[in-house]
Amino acid sequence: QLQLVESGGGLVQPGGSLRLSCAASGFTLAYYAIGWFRQAPGKEREGVSCMSSSGGSTNLADSVKGRFTISRDNAKNTVYLQMNSLKPEDTAVYYCAAGDLVEHYCSGAPYEYDYWGQGTQVTVSS
Repeated sequence: QLQLVESGGGLVQPGGSLRLSCAASGFTLAYYAIGWFRQAPGKEREGVSCMSSSGGSTNLADSVKGRFTISRDNAKNTVYLQMNSLKPEDTAVYYCAAGDLVEHYCSGAPYEYDYWGQGTQVTVSS
């Protein structure tokens, strides 16, 4: 069974940090582009960050540049999203996704991804 499972969400104060993990099972994540997305109540799902299967191409949304970092550990079949200097507007359900894209490409468009995790809630509040 192909599965992605996110973890690491929670409640954090503004300015704090969280690291989200996304563990894959049933397939080899190294062959896929990965994306992190988020969806706040009443808003559309938006791309936060992505990384190509080669690891050579990454993208970050302007709203998180300088604060978030995407990484992958192929040996653990896991991807991460390190989130620093969190703001209340970062509050959302965060999803990881895997897409069968060309080697040096990743995308911030949800429709390009094939497999999705169930999401993890991140709440930034004092």
